[in-house]
This record gives sequence, structure tokens and C-alpha cells, in this order.
Amino acid sequence: MAKIPVIEQCTVSYKEDKHFLADRLDVYLERNSNLVFPHRHNFYHMVLFLSGAGKHEIDFKQYSITRGQVYVMGPGQVHSWMFEGDMKGYIVNFDIDYFKSLLLQSDYVESLAMFSSLNEGVFTLDELQLREMMGLMSQLIELNEKPIVSDLNRSLLLYILLKLDQAYAPNFPSKTVDYHLVLIKNFIALVDQHYKDLHLPKEYAELLFVTPNHLNSVCKEYLGQQAGEVIRNRIILEAKRLLILPDWTVSQVAYELSFNDNSYFTKFFKKIEGITPEEFRRSQWK
Repeated sequence: MAKIPVIEQCTVSYKEDKHFLADRLDVYLERNSNLVFPHRHNFYHMVLFLSGAGKHEIDFKQYSITRGQVYVMGPGQVHSWMFEGDMKGYIVNFDIDYFKSLLLQSDYVESLAMFSSLNEGVFTLDELQLREMMGLMSQLIELNEKPIVSDLNRSLLLYILLKLDQAYAPNFPSKTVDYHLVLIKNFIALVDQHYKDLHLPKEYAELLFVTPNHLNSVCKEYLGQQAGEVIRNRIILEAKRLLILPDWTVSQVAYELSFNDNSYFTKFFKKIEGITPEEFRRSQWK
């Protein structure tokens, strides 16, 4: 069984700055033509498609490529691509600490909705948004050609990320921003932070100063899911990411996710996925 490799920024960056890369997608693919296998990154990764076809897969979910489609990924996510035709677009990679010297809140970028593990970081820009983003990305690439790294690169990239996060359409109904929507966003952020240790809706309700029934009701209205399902889905996602690592046993995965009983973890996984953890692992390496 092969191991899912972790790609480091320095191995795919052909620019002088090994912490940040912005370029045209066709140039990047030509220089990294071997990256067609499933892999992880230790950096943030973003692609905007202008033309081409095929599919890409992020965290075990497959997407068809369309013009104007954006995908964003945080460190640790598993992905692969199967491109067809003449691929055109833009690609940006940047390290986890890239904004550390610019922002007082070091985890600000991580907190953006489009980078949440509970949301799909795949969405499509309309033509107006796409034209604006093409101009911004061209400027970013031009800056990346400069030999001296400055906060101008970081500032423009941050502006692009904020514009994309604004365009990002998570699976919320079209509603005005109100207390309930703020509650949901805070709940999702807490699940991302505590899913390994807190498995029950009442534990999150306490942190949010609401009752479990109220949290469930709001989750059902905005997400179409009970709060418990949101938590379970995040646990399952992390379980899948760990299970594809051959040097981790099922018992180690269970312990990492705070399941004291390995058999309970197996039952938990099978109830949601319909297969055991071992069966899932084998299915990924057929």
C-alpha cells in the first residue's frame, strides 16, 4: 500500500520566493507535470479555471471543471486532478505563516468561510467577478516576478482572498445576516477547532451559550442537518484523511479522534459510511 505523500511548497515552487507562488495554470502544470497522483499539501493552495476540462478531487469528493470555477484548499486536505485539453487559469500557493508578519490575528485567513473543512471550497464566479479576478491575478503574478518580497504581495493576495470569500456561496439559504447566521458560523468554527475532543451537540451549545434544542433548530433551518450530523461529518472527514495513511492503524485513528473503544469507532464509521474503516482504506488503493 502506497503512502499519500505530503507536497511541500519548496518542491513545487520554481520562483525565488519559496513561501509564495502565483502563476498561470498552464505554466505551473508544465513545471509540475508529475502531480497527478493523490497528495496533500503543507500550504494553502488555490486554482481559478479559465478553460480546459476534466475533474479534480478534494477530500474524496469529485468535481467537474468549468470556466470560472475556483477551488481553495488548506493544509492537510487530500486531492488529485485528472485534467483534459488545454488547461488555462491561475494558481496560487502560500505557506501557513505567509501573513504572520502582516496580520495581528495570525489565523485570520484560516477563519475565512471558504477554508472551513465543513464547507466545500469549490465555487464558480460569474463573468463580472471572473473578469475582475483575472485582472487581480495578473497583477499578483507580475508581483511574484519581482526579486524582492514585500508586503505588497501579501496585501494584494489578502485582498484577493477576501474578494473570493465574499463571492463564495456556502450552503446557506439566501437570508440577511442575522443572529442565527452568526450562530451557525461560530458553531462551524468551533467544530473545526474541537471535533477531536467534543462529539456532542450539548458541548458546543454550552460554548455558544444556547440550548442544544435551539442549536439543532438553527442548524436544521440553515444547513438542513442536525448539529450532531455536522459534528459527525467533520469527524468522518478527518477519519478518512488518517485512514489513507498506511502507517496509522485503525486503533491509532480511533484514539486520535478520542474514541476510547476501537470497536465503537468501527461501528460509528460503518453506520455513517456503510463500510468499515478497513474496507474504506482498501477502497482507496485498488
